Amino acid sequence: MSFWDTLAEMLVLLFAILCGFAANRLGILGGQVDRKISKLLLNITMPAMILGAVGSGEALPEPAVVLDVLKTALVFYGLEFAFALTVPPLLGGTPGQKGVWRYTLAFPNVGFIGYPVAVALFGPGALFYAVILVLPFNLLSFTLGPLMLTGAKRFSLRHMLSPCILAAALALVLALVGLRPPAVAGEALEFVGSVTVPLSLMFVGSLLAGLPLGRMLASPRLWVLTAVRLLVMPAALCPILGLLGTERLILGIAVTQMAMPVAVNGSLLCMEYGGDAECMAQITFVSTLASIVTIPIIAALLL
Repeated sequence: MSFWDTLAEMLVLLFAILCGFAANRLGILGGQVDRKISKLLLNITMPAMILGAVGSGEALPEPAVVLDVLKTALVFYGLEFAFALTVPPLLGGTPGQKGVWRYTLAFPNVGFIGYPVAVALFGPGALFYAVILVLPFNLLSFTLGPLMLTGAKRFSLRHMLSPCILAAALALVLALVGLRPPAVAGEALEFVGSVTVPLSLMFVGSLLAGLPLGRMLASPRLWVLTAVRLLVMPAALCPILGLLGTERLILGIAVTQMAMPVAVNGSLLCMEYGGDAECMAQITFVSTLASIVTIPIIAALLL
């Protein structure tokens, strides 16, 4: 896929954010509506999307292949957490902002944006590899994510039993043992889960509607963090996987997934658990806006 084709895919995602922004200004979204949408996403549509990813379509790869991708995932998430531990103290900010910095570096938007980008760049067969790579993300994002954003004082063990965590654990088990739900169940889960991506992006757009655009685009911290997230981290991952002899297809998928903007889940978790939702919405917008250009550049370098 060419630079311009990839750019077009990214503009579609930006359009969904702008629709949410407009809906807020028109009085359709905002306030309690946003809170109810976040609960709908976290408790119903996102768990359905996670399970639907391994419960529909063609057969998953062999367990040995799944384990190879999970080995790559160890390097992938290990590098992310290394950046999440070392960079935020250098940026400063309030405790809530530092939580947002950590989440931004630890969790890219591998599901919402990563899936369509993987398929667009590497073909339909790449989806399964992307799904397996994202399975640990689902577990980590909904367990460690709230801890990063709000601290241990606002985290309880009941958060470990959220629908998203249970769905991610079940999906990982199904992938490893090669079990799949009946076709109709997989199709139903995929159908319900398919609303997650556009609805989540519109949710972010609604959060952004109440924020001053000039302050977002003029913040040096946000742009430094965005550069690290979108350029430095994928540039660091590529040679590491190359030295480990990672298969070229898996390497390409992993590097492009690392180049994704911050996960939209962060805004949902801030809304649910009391993190700095304003700051999270800002970095989500800035990183998504910048990724419209950076992802096509990285894809062109890889291909």
